[in-house]
Amino acid sequence: MIDYKSALEKVFALHTFGIKLGLDNTIQFLNYLGNPQNSLSSYHIAGSNGKGSTAAFISSILQECGYTTGLYTSPHFVKFNERIKINGIQIDDDTIAEFVNTHEKIIDELKLTFFEVTTALAFKYFADCNVDFAVIETGLGGRLDATNVLNPVACVITSISLEHTNILGTTIPEIAFEKSEIIKPGAKVFIGRIPVDAEKKVEDKCKSTNCQLYKIEDYIQEKGDLVELYTEEIELIDWSIPLRGSYQKYNAALAGLVITKTLGLDDESLIKNGVSEVILNTGIQGRYEYMHTSPAVILDSAHNTEGIKAFVSEFKKESHKYDRKVLLFGAMKDKSISEMLEILFPEFDEIILTKINYERSADLAQLTEIADNLGKKVSTCDNAAESVMKFMSGQENDCLVVLGSMYLIGEIKAVLCK
Repeated sequence: MIDYKSALEKVFALHTFGIKLGLDNTIQFLNYLGNPQNSLSSYHIAGSNGKGSTAAFISSILQECGYTTGLYTSPHFVKFNERIKINGIQIDDDTIAEFVNTHEKIIDELKLTFFEVTTALAFKYFADCNVDFAVIETGLGGRLDATNVLNPVACVITSISLEHTNILGTTIPEIAFEKSEIIKPGAKVFIGRIPVDAEKKVEDKCKSTNCQLYKIEDYIQEKGDLVELYTEEIELIDWSIPLRGSYQKYNAALAGLVITKTLGLDDESLIKNGVSEVILNTGIQGRYEYMHTSPAVILDSAHNTEGIKAFVSEFKKESHKYDRKVLLFGAMKDKSISEMLEILFPEFDEIILTKINYERSADLAQLTEIADNLGKKVSTCDNAAESVMKFMSGQENDCLVVLGSMYLIGEIKAVLCK
């Protein structure tokens, strides 16, 4: 019997099969496992940005309501087990090792991908532990994502912007179609603030599946920096949101709306507590996260144009207090790197580009060429974590921001946490 370390090596080796869109292999494997997903009361969440935060808020509120709640997100930052949690507690090493040991033969026969195996593991674990609810974040898109085998209580689409255009489509309506395919007959459907042409695709899908649609904009009021949530059941006016960024207020409000309308919850304190305790209850990280102060080191998982704009909007509120502002940037090669850098360049005094230790990462030559084309002088580094540690011993009133990919943040955290 292989141990946890060997089991993870086996699972990570499945990355060699890349991203394999389609549900056939996932369905075959789940059939073999006894279809654990069919016993789950689930919340299924898709979106270009905000899906991880919204999933965390939903999970945290459910926990405050007293429910045993499974949470499946990706990617992880430091340890694989972060992806699969019940009430904030990561899946244990032995369960992972046993799953891989027991099912290694069929995993090989079906040539399953990393994400297919991880998704099946999460479903089996949640079913075996008899969770009351499972909050499931999609990996990529929706229609052909391995998670799209659920019959959820609610389907949530947080945002829609141009991303993974080589896979999901080159227009907002095409991407909206892909994400709206998580909608299943009888589920309640919730959307964040999305473009009008994307909203139309979701509405069409809701009509064809006879699903009720709830739009966050129909339930919120903006008053200065405040976002207030009003439903027939509750009024949330004064609430504390521990995650930085105005966009997190909308994610929290969307989560509050989801729980209110699916459970008929009319206790405002449970929503408030779920939102305020989201870090404690779920362990969410990498969202405008201060890794160090004096000098400041901020890690943020913004990885596309929309996410970068949201980060910059928040960063501008405090950037004036720093003597020197440095950006450490790395990204996947299929992202809109030029657009992201164009937004970021004016906000920083110095730009450092780095390659992430991941097969889909843009290399330094590609990043440097993009910067040159934008007419910006940059420097490069081969070891991102080393650069961060060096910066931490520098001038107290400087600031380093790490952006561009969750994988970059994970790489740095894995070193710093040691």
